[in-house]
Amino acid sequence: MSDVTTPPTERGDETAFDLRARAELALAFEPGQPPAYLFRHTPWYARRAVRGLGAALLVASTAAITVLAMRPPELVRDSIEHEYYERTLRGNFMDSGPLLSQLGLSPKQVVPGFPQLMRPCEIEGRLVYHLTTFFERGGMVTVFAFDQSVSLKDGSGWWNNVYWQVVRSRDGKPLVLIAQQKKALTLARASLAKSPT
Repeated sequence: MSDVTTPPTERGDETAFDLRARAELALAFEPGQPPAYLFRHTPWYARRAVRGLGAALLVASTAAITVLAMRPPELVRDSIEHEYYERTLRGNFMDSGPLLSQLGLSPKQVVPGFPQLMRPCEIEGRLVYHLTTFFERGGMVTVFAFDQSVSLKDGSGWWNNVYWQVVRSRDGKPLVLIAQQKKALTLARASLAKSPT
């Protein structure tokens, strides 16, 4: 039975080769820290913190690009902001004739839906005809018809908790539709496209 206090070098389970190898290694290196070239060198880009930072930057840039790609044109964003501040306003502040002509409808037609607000407004220095109307099976829709010609491409999306859509009136003017329910946009677009009776 081997003595527990005996150092490992004096134990009988080591061969002469083991003892010789240990002695040569002890003479080869200074006592203390081993030389730096024996350590594995990890490049800066392979470190865990750098990889984590790179992944976070990739996710953040992808999210920013996605948000910017979904962002509507500036005039639509201004219209959404205008609609937000006048959402609770009610009343008819103008005759329906000029509003219907700006919407591309015949003056003999009835204003689509159940009108809640009809008034001329100003968005970013442009005269705009504002119509907020209610559709029974869709909800509230706000329609903006611009008096001057504006450059807006047809499109739709969701921004600032509302759905928006740019459509063309029958005479080719862009109309901005804003609603909190997507179905309301479909009903509004269909009613604005009806031919005069």
